[in-house]
Amino acid sequence: MAAKHGGRTDGRHLSYAQCWEDADVLLEALDIRPGHVCLSIASGGDNTLAMLSRSPERLIAVDRNPAQIACLELKAAAYRLLEYDEVRELLGSLPSCRRERLYRRLRPSLSADACRYWDARPEAIAMGIGEAGKFEGYFRLFRGRVLPLIHSRERVAQLLLGGTREARETFYDAAWDTRRWRLMFHAFFSRLVMGRLGRDRGYFRYVEGGVARHLLARTRHALTALNPADNPYVQWILLGRYTTALPCALRPDRFAAIRANLDRLEWHCCALEDWLASHEGLKIDRYNLSDIFEYMSAEAYRQLLTRLARAGRPGGRMAYWNLLAERRRPAELADRLEPMVALAARLHAEDRAFFYGDFVLEEIR
Repeated sequence: MAAKHGGRTDGRHLSYAQCWEDADVLLEALDIRPGHVCLSIASGGDNTLAMLSRSPERLIAVDRNPAQIACLELKAAAYRLLEYDEVRELLGSLPSCRRERLYRRLRPSLSADACRYWDARPEAIAMGIGEAGKFEGYFRLFRGRVLPLIHSRERVAQLLLGGTREARETFYDAAWDTRRWRLMFHAFFSRLVMGRLGRDRGYFRYVEGGVARHLLARTRHALTALNPADNPYVQWILLGRYTTALPCALRPDRFAAIRANLDRLEWHCCALEDWLASHEGLKIDRYNLSDIFEYMSAEAYRQLLTRLARAGRPGGRMAYWNLLAERRRPAELADRLEPMVALAARLHAEDRAFFYGDFVLEEIR
């Protein structure tokens, strides 16, 4: 039997308190329109909420990890019941000494499962739920323990100022890309350390090649070809907060639309395969599949992709990311899926959540 999606989690821990895929890339790729039925991997919830800003008719979030569903549920309640700055406080995007009180205001609207999850984690509420995941803890360790051994706060601040591309490349090559930076980066972002402290160990089961080498090249791209001053993901990794940029779902111009469309959102704690089996008659227009195929063998990926394409409406789109395990439409699905290569390549070059080796966009025939 093929491994079901989400096998990377044990169901007890929050892997991701935020979404580490660029929602702006996702929204441009999917081109969600009113009337569309969309399916999204819940993950940290942010990209699912960003999809609501495009007013789909129905948005279905699926994740087999109940901790990820609890995360999405709490964020949805915050968008429904809190004001904009209060949402940012709860998530940790703004300083706050009242996060426990904000949570207590939301608690009556949460399910019993979500209450149990967050009641047991007052420290996560206190520091801001955007820091509550294993992956966020990994970055917290990096900026708190590793980065100060490499660069001063002043140098980090200078990097985040951005500037022209020429200025960014000059600064990176002359001041940032030191021998110590490369050595400590290779150590901390190695397959072994990341598997123990950052992502779940099963993530690398189907990955070949050097992980740290790939990530270092992508980091250089993010700090030179892209502008750190416009990159909320880089800012959070290096500072634990946003300074001059916000991810899509947290921008003030998206708040009202997300709140207005919350009744179109539903979530299900189950494997994606199980959800598909129980909704065989429903046709999907748009899929946000995060990076779930990274955790699967090539055969399991082919089987699930076939089922997703069968459940999709002609003209629909599915978007997903690959880190190092290559996953894209196999030849036998050429009659069902058409790769949108040019658009995907352009969006991958612009992707501010820069870790991934590939962004894949495919249209359903």
